[in-house]
Amino acid sequence: MISTNQQMGRLGEDLAARYLQEQGHQILDRNVHTRFGELDLITRKTFSGREHLVFVEVKTRSSTTFGYPEQAVSAGKITRMLKSAQFYLQRHPECDGPFQLDVIAVLVQEGGQSPEIRHFENISL
Repeated sequence: MISTNQQMGRLGEDLAARYLQEQGHQILDRNVHTRFGELDLITRKTFSGREHLVFVEVKTRSSTTFGYPEQAVSAGKITRMLKSAQFYLQRHPECDGPFQLDVIAVLVQEGGQSPEIRHFENISL
């Protein structure tokens, strides 16, 4: 059985993927599990004439009662993202260029309002 949180997470990932495609990203993979955690989206985009892999964490909320979605991305989560990205790159030697970690925060409010999407690029500790 899929929980409401899982449905919200899936909706957020779908919205984030669509947003990234509109920004010129090519979606390579979704929900990749590693021993360090899950990578929500893996994309490819050309920056300054060079292809980069982008590992994206998507956080989705339906309200700000417990804070904004991006506030749920802790230093520990960023560390796990980095380890997961490195693990992925070891398993995919064909992906040998530069990479970055991004966070997409999605706020889906009730009442038919358009979702609010914020993109935090090239995050680090």
